[in-house]
Amino acid sequence: MRELLVYLARQLVDEPDRVEVEEFEEDDGTLVLELSVAEDDYGKVIGRGGRTAQALRTVVKAAAVKDNRRVLVDIVE
Repeated sequence: MRELLVYLARQLVDEPDRVEVEEFEEDDGTLVLELSVAEDDYGKVIGRGGRTAQALRTVVKAAAVKDNRRVLVDIVE
């Protein structure tokens, strides 16, 4: 899931080298992925009205279904 999120985010931004994803697991087994990008790229990752961010979350969650995992995608600064 982490690699998928990194790949998708790098395709959206102007500075793909600054894309970072931190991964950790919560007590209930939920996988949390925290995405951070360059300051000027946050608008591209979030999109108008949050549509791009929601699309990223949907794709990653769909990929997690085959592994029977719950995944949360957070965009952090």
